[in-house]
Amino acid sequence: MAHNYPEPIMTFASYKRTIQGCSALTVSEYCLDVSLFFRYVFATRDKKPYDEIEATDIGSLSYEICASITPVEIYDYLLYLSEVRGNESKTRARRLSAIRAFYRYHTKKSHKLVDDPTKDIDSPKIKNAPPKFLTLDESLRLLQSVDVASPNYYRDYCILTVFLNCGIRLAELCGINLPDIDSELRSMRVTGKGNKTRVIYLNDACKTAIQQYIDVRQKLGRHSNTPIIDKNALFLSERGKRISRNTVQKMVERQLDLAGLGGRGFSCHKLRHTAATLMYQEGGVDVRVLKDILGHEQLNTTQIYTHVSNMQMEEAMAANPLSALKSGKKENNDRH
Repeated sequence: MAHNYPEPIMTFASYKRTIQGCSALTVSEYCLDVSLFFRYVFATRDKKPYDEIEATDIGSLSYEICASITPVEIYDYLLYLSEVRGNESKTRARRLSAIRAFYRYHTKKSHKLVDDPTKDIDSPKIKNAPPKFLTLDESLRLLQSVDVASPNYYRDYCILTVFLNCGIRLAELCGINLPDIDSELRSMRVTGKGNKTRVIYLNDACKTAIQQYIDVRQKLGRHSNTPIIDKNALFLSERGKRISRNTVQKMVERQLDLAGLGGRGFSCHKLRHTAATLMYQEGGVDVRVLKDILGHEQLNTTQIYTHVSNMQMEEAMAANPLSALKSGKKENNDRH
């Protein structure tokens, strides 16, 4: 967590991290969203052009300024996000949620503020688009595209296998430690949102891929000129450090391109969608079990995968060659 934010944001960030147990990444995202809002306020109050908002200094942000924010400014900010920054409704809703959390903390917990200007603000309506995912054939093609001659073959193949079989999040994958995996490779523990841990049971594909990678990883630790710095981390970078989210994202993008699947909006998160969809549609996994595997708080979050199935059933009905056939009887509209 960065320490160059003004006090109102820093105290809010400390609460999210130490009391609510949010991860450092989550806290950073809250800070960025809240900071952007106040940069917008500072810039627009000073009549600055939109292209100067990002560089606007908010070091002088005080509780008095926070208290002066009006609902009109918040609605104007949401309009700016939509029309100038091109943010989709989901992103606008997330940014508004961060501002809500900020004011909720300072009115209900820190008591630095009396009024909450966000309390009557309507959230942008989010379109529940079905998740994008790879088909079974595309998933196999992605795994087969990994170059066996690459020095990172076993690591990259293992990462893709875990994504496609376990449905874990990117941050969860990067955070896996060797002690999180039991000695028999039956299961592994992952830490999800809110620092909540859950157990993922490993199938044969994951067991094999993880064991092969661990064998190679141990040899690197003994024979490589590059020392292992993060000794507990399962997945390592070429520098011996815990692999970063950016490194994994770039690797996945590269492999998608090699598999002929690039340019279609697939990503690490879409591999999580793929795992969930394959488990539900191909494996017949109960949606309540899928909820626990994915680490969802609410069942309705998981039910998006049942909507995908319903949509496919509609498409299947429409694909029936008899679907366009109409009655041959002509209606008699003559009235005498």
